[in-house]
Amino acid sequence: MKKNEIIAIYGEEYTKMTRALLEEAGLAGMIGDKGKRIGIKPNLVSPVPASKGATTHPEVVEGLLQYLQEHDFQNIAILEGAWVGARTEEVFEVCGYRELAKRYGVELIDTQKEKAVAVDCAGMGLHICECALKIDYMINVPVMKGHCQTRITCALKNMKGLLPNAEKRRFHALGLHKPIAHLAVGIRQDFILVDSICGDLSFEDGGNPTVMNRIFAAADPVLCDSYVCSLLEYGIEEVPYIVKAQQLGAGNGDLSKASVREINAPGNTAALPDKERVMKLREMAEEVDSCSACYGYLIPALDRLDKEGLLRGFPEKICIGQGFRGKSGTVGIGNCTNGFLHNLKGCPPTEEEIYCFLKSIVESIS
Repeated sequence: MKKNEIIAIYGEEYTKMTRALLEEAGLAGMIGDKGKRIGIKPNLVSPVPASKGATTHPEVVEGLLQYLQEHDFQNIAILEGAWVGARTEEVFEVCGYRELAKRYGVELIDTQKEKAVAVDCAGMGLHICECALKIDYMINVPVMKGHCQTRITCALKNMKGLLPNAEKRRFHALGLHKPIAHLAVGIRQDFILVDSICGDLSFEDGGNPTVMNRIFAAADPVLCDSYVCSLLEYGIEEVPYIVKAQQLGAGNGDLSKASVREINAPGNTAALPDKERVMKLREMAEEVDSCSACYGYLIPALDRLDKEGLLRGFPEKICIGQGFRGKSGTVGIGNCTNGFLHNLKGCPPTEEEIYCFLKSIVESIS
């Protein structure tokens, strides 16, 4: 498989599809030396089954493991750290990865417990989990999803799971886009296997899956994310970290020079969700440097309230994020807004807690 290629396959037998896609891509030949330490990085953001549209299907990683072991690659590790506020150990259990790793005899590494080291990433110093730097060949297995802060999340953003929690928080204080782009230089992605089976195209934490029954492969993370933008009808300028990563030399996102090939014909084309709905919900909040988990729970909670007709006439902007530490206001979500008159504590509070908290405010003024 060449750097400018994207290869897709469609169907419902995900393990079998994965193996067929990897054969078509010629992954074994791309890896080369059988003794290389291979890292597999799924997207296991929270303890949510893959059917909800937030996490990588274990069937895809199973197909990858079968392929690798049949081609005599044995030095394999699955590396992941859940988002801030979730326990990776719980995620491994709920999402089926503990059992999967045991069945295939591969190492399962919780990066939330790993030592981090400082790395110069194209002029930006970032702390990266040491285990990620000891990988010879990195296979990224992200979910193609929407994101309420960055519009999309796929290959480039998925590398955040290889950072300690403190660095994940700092990414948000730095505005997300710039550090994500620099991280693309700090952690090399050798092969990308995208779970585009039923990702939630609105919310990173799932709950509104769009069934596409597609898996696709790429060798360039910047091209991969540019392709995702085209599928979701975004321009790459709407996702600044893609443009910045290309400028830093992490890849080439020019789709006009790409070869996109489908192994088989897609089934029914899934309708895209109403993207403007998420943008309208974002207008209800005043967000400054919020972490993905906190903001990622707020927007679905607002969506629920809106569908119940409870957001009409809501009197205040809902403040959220690290930028509100030490400040006062009226309605605030999370520990960072503990000086607010109405504050929901938690780091992060859950979607259900946010929903109930905001609903109680609505009911108190109605």
